Amino acid sequence: MTDAALGASFRDPSGFVFEHAGVVYRQVNRNFARDYDHLMSSGLYDELVGDGSLLAHEEVASPLPRALEDAAHYKTLAPERIAFVSYPYEWSFSQLKDAALTTLRIAQTALRHDMILKDSSAYNIQFLRGRPVFIDTLSFERYEEGAPWVAYRQFCQHFLAPLALAAHRDVRLLQLFRIHMDGVPLDLARSLLPARAWLNPHLLLHIRVHANYQRRYAGDTDSASKVRAMSKQALRNLLTALTSATKRLRWRAEGTEWADYYDGDSYDERAGDHKRRVVGEFIDAIGPTELWDLGANTGEYSRIAAERGIDTKAFDVDPACVDRNYTAVRKQGETHLLPLLLDLTNPSPSIGWALAERDSIVERGGADAVMALALVHHIAISNNVPLRRIADFMARLAEHLIIEFVPKSDPKVAVLLSTREDIFPDYTQSGFEAAFGERFTIESRVPVEGSERTLYRMRRRATSTA
Repeated sequence: MTDAALGASFRDPSGFVFEHAGVVYRQVNRNFARDYDHLMSSGLYDELVGDGSLLAHEEVASPLPRALEDAAHYKTLAPERIAFVSYPYEWSFSQLKDAALTTLRIAQTALRHDMILKDSSAYNIQFLRGRPVFIDTLSFERYEEGAPWVAYRQFCQHFLAPLALAAHRDVRLLQLFRIHMDGVPLDLARSLLPARAWLNPHLLLHIRVHANYQRRYAGDTDSASKVRAMSKQALRNLLTALTSATKRLRWRAEGTEWADYYDGDSYDERAGDHKRRVVGEFIDAIGPTELWDLGANTGEYSRIAAERGIDTKAFDVDPACVDRNYTAVRKQGETHLLPLLLDLTNPSPSIGWALAERDSIVERGGADAVMALALVHHIAISNNVPLRRIADFMARLAEHLIIEFVPKSDPKVAVLLSTREDIFPDYTQSGFEAAFGERFTIESRVPVEGSERTLYRMRRRATSTA
């Protein structure tokens, strides 16, 4: 039944994830039976689920007809639903750091139950109710005395190396995940990190020396015999050292283009209050269960939806904005808001084997409503994207749209036009309404008090789902 495996799980010999009748399941194969039973009987599963580190599941009867059930089948699990799957290249620095620390904490907890984490992929982490959670139940195996940590290199490539590059070189290097699905190669990290990084003994050992070791023994078929036995205490020490190394890495979310966007904004207090009130009224009129806020900045307007109990994804292109937003989510214990990094002019594509291991942002869609406030002028003027193309893309994402039109007379648009020729004759309010009117029905139009901006509530036309 391995042909039924979803794209992200087909490589795992211990089992796979599949979907049936709209429900996601995980199959446990017979070759993983002893490890799975130990996970469940040792108390490890209960402890990790209890502290929110591991995704809970129920054992269920297989939904597949007996004739289709794989001969390798041992058990079928129905895990708690993750409404939206995100990927490491969509996370801020603090999200990746929290994911790393969660992975290490799980590995340390597993050792206390005589198990070890055999897989430390960043893709095994998702964000649920504002916190990172480990989703791969099949990544645990019984610990054998003297065995090294087989996930060590993977942890360094998926977490330590990208975090070090962001902290010591440039946060945009986290986007290396889009071209290196198994994490940042250690030799690449070694070549990109500045000399000052090697003053940190943890980075010196776990990245530079580790990379040198990989190069030295590359292609050596006898290299496995050169790996020293590692006692349980030595393994604990390694996990503690990696935790210390990860905690010491810091990046300040400031100095980027949009981090202080709301400073000196086009709104006075009255206009800002009116905009928030209208956005809330629009959201209430739609009544979505899931909303995407595109160009969310630090999430001021995203929270209008999230505070109503609506699952809200707050997308922005600026790493500092996303990081500030996520930090606020953690600090305030928000459970309905997920900040994510997204460049709308180059959104997350389908990647991996057969372009099916990591789905595009559109394929992972499912929002009832999209919100695009103070965004269209950036796409249309800064990136030369015609209004009709913007409308086409919005129509692919959701049925309902809350959108703001910002005219050329607005100070923010004037800044965009100050360094370039105005080649946008169609960028007018009538041109905007005509372009979006081809895809949407305008259900409400409200001028923002004290400004020249206008808020719209639209609904996709029945023929505009392409």
